[in-house]
Amino acid sequence: MYSLCLDCGATNVRAMVVDEKGVIAGKASQPNATLPGEENPEFHVWDADRIFNQLSECAVQALQGLPAEQVKAVTITTFGVDGALTDAEGNLLYPVISWKCPRTAEVMKHIGKYISQEELNRISGVGAFAFNTIYKLVWLKENRPDLLEKAHAWLFISNILACKLTGIMATDRTMAGTSQLTDMETGDFSPLILDRLGLRRDLFPPMVDAGKTIGLVTPEAAAGMGIPALAGVPVISAGHDTQFAIFGSGADRDQPVLSSGTWEILMVRSAQAHLAPEDYADGATAEFDAEPGLLNPGLQWLGSGIIEWVKSACFRGETYDVMDAEAEVIPPGCDGVTMVPDFLASGDGKGSSIGLVLGRTRAHIYRAAMEALTWRLKSRLARLESVGGFKSGFLILVGGVARNKIWTQMRADILQIPVKVSEVSESTVLGASMFAFAGAGVYSTPEQARDAFGIMYRTFLPGPQKAAYEKLNH
Repeated sequence: MYSLCLDCGATNVRAMVVDEKGVIAGKASQPNATLPGEENPEFHVWDADRIFNQLSECAVQALQGLPAEQVKAVTITTFGVDGALTDAEGNLLYPVISWKCPRTAEVMKHIGKYISQEELNRISGVGAFAFNTIYKLVWLKENRPDLLEKAHAWLFISNILACKLTGIMATDRTMAGTSQLTDMETGDFSPLILDRLGLRRDLFPPMVDAGKTIGLVTPEAAAGMGIPALAGVPVISAGHDTQFAIFGSGADRDQPVLSSGTWEILMVRSAQAHLAPEDYADGATAEFDAEPGLLNPGLQWLGSGIIEWVKSACFRGETYDVMDAEAEVIPPGCDGVTMVPDFLASGDGKGSSIGLVLGRTRAHIYRAAMEALTWRLKSRLARLESVGGFKSGFLILVGGVARNKIWTQMRADILQIPVKVSEVSESTVLGASMFAFAGAGVYSTPEQARDAFGIMYRTFLPGPQKAAYEKLNH
C-alpha cells in the first residue's frame, strides 16, 4: 500500500510514493520558481496551473513501475501563507502572491490603521512577517477591491491544488495557522481580526484537520495525471510543510526541531505558547500543530536561501560537494571573515560580508555564512527555551540541509548539544504520509503510522563529547 505525497516547495516541486513502512518507493521532482508580477517586475507570483501540471508529471514519473491501484491516499504539503482569491469554480482571480514578494512590506508598516500589531500578536500568536496572508489580503483590498467583492473564496496554495484534484474547497488548518488571521485559543479564524479588516468569514472554506479527508480524486484529475487508477482515492488534508516535518522527525512534546531549508524554522510541539512583546520583536511566532489542540511556538529566519545566494554569486556552475570541500579546510572563525545574514529585501536590507582582505577566498565567504546562521540558531534556541520553559537535551535536524555534514557538525559544536539527523531526510513527506495513512484507515492514528515507520537518527556530537566518545572507542 502506498500514499502519494505532492510536495510543493519554493525551489522544487516533487511527488513521492511512500509505502506503509515509510520506505520511499518512487520519487520525481522538477524545479520551481516565481514569475514577475504584471504590475511590477520586482513583484513575485506563483503560477498555480504550472505547479499543478508539474506535480502531475512528477506523480506519473514517481509511480512508474509501481501498481497505482495500491495508492490508498493522496496528500499535499506546501510552504505556508500563500494563496489566492478564486471564483465559485476554483479559478484564480489573481495570481498567487509569493512570500518572496516585497509588495506587502509597506502594508505591514501601516496595518495599524485597521488593527494594531500588538492585538494581532495577542490573538493570532503569529509573528509580524511581511509575507503573512493578512498583508496579501490587505494589499488586494487596497489595490484590487473589485476582486475581493466578487471573490467566492480565498484558498491557500495547498487547497488550490487539492481543489484541482477533488473539486472541493477547504482550508487546511495548518495553513490557516500561518495566516495571522486566526485565534490561537479557538483554532479558527478570528471574528475580531476579520471584522477590523472588513473580510467576510465565508471567504474562507471550512477548516479541515490534518489527517481528515478533503474529497476524492476526480476521474478528470486522475486522467489528467495519466493515472486513471487514482480516481476515487481520498485526498487527505496536510498543509504547511513545517508542521509535518516536525511530526515526521519523531519529535515528542518540548523537543526542539530545526527544519532547515530555504528558511530555517525552529519549532517545538507544545500545549501552550506564552509570547511576550520582546519575543515577537525577536521574530517569535506560534502556529497550529498538526495535532489539533497543540501549538508550535517557534522562530524563523532566512537560511539556505543565503547559501544559495553564495553559490550563485561565488560558485556559479560548481556543486555543493566542491563548496563543502573548500570550506572544510577553512578554520573556525574564517580567518576573521564574518557575515551579517540579513538578506531579505522586505527586511532591513543590512546583509554584508566583513573582513575580506587579499588572501581570503570564496570558501571563507561560504563558511562565514554557515557560521553566522549557526550563531543565529544558538540565540534563537535560547529564546525558544525561554518561551517554552524547557531545556534542550539535543536538537533534531530535518530538511534538505541536514545532508550538509560540515554545517551539521558546526551546529553541534556551537550549540554544545548533540544534533540528531533523521537517516531519511524527507521528514516533511514522511510526516504528511503518516497522516495520509491514518486518514485512509491504514493505521488508526498518525502516531501508530510513525511507530511503523521506525525513525532512525545519526547523531553529531559537539567537539568535546565527540573527542571523548572517540577516545572511549579506540
